[in-house]
Amino acid sequence: MRKAQVILAMAIATMLSACGDRNVTPQLMNIRSSTAGPDEFSIVPPKALTMPDDLASLPEPTPGGENLTDPKPEEDAIIALGGRPGAGAGADAGLVNHATRYGVASGIRTTLANEDLKVRRDNNGRILERLFHVNVYYRAYEDQSLDQHAEVWRWRQRGVRTPSAPPPKDGENK
Repeated sequence: MRKAQVILAMAIATMLSACGDRNVTPQLMNIRSSTAGPDEFSIVPPKALTMPDDLASLPEPTPGGENLTDPKPEEDAIIALGGRPGAGAGADAGLVNHATRYGVASGIRTTLANEDLKVRRDNNGRILERLFHVNVYYRAYEDQSLDQHAEVWRWRQRGVRTPSAPPPKDGENK
């Protein structure tokens, strides 16, 4: 009987030590596809087709190359922020000046990464949640999330026209 207790204690200690590795980056969002099908989030719709004024101005087709209707999210973001397309974020001084007009904290990426790692380690889930890969992301960042219904109400009280928000779930603000 004593031997069985020792084996059980060693098994429990081994299991608990495997759950406590502080050098591993915590994964709070545990979402996996159970199928071998395509990832629907990787499919990006193309831009709308338009007829050019001059068909001779079209570039030569390159199989497997870039298409005029391919989305270019980085270029679109630069245009939306008032920059020049094709100049790149580092080459467009106007965009950089506008984005940094209130100052720039040196090492902000490292600081944010370290703070986020601390939040993820502090909220890594309980032992069984880690063992069964339960999603604890929303609970970990709950105090940093925005209450969309309270914000819509706040802005509407000030007379600002707002789009509708999804209906609140049971138990949420109304």
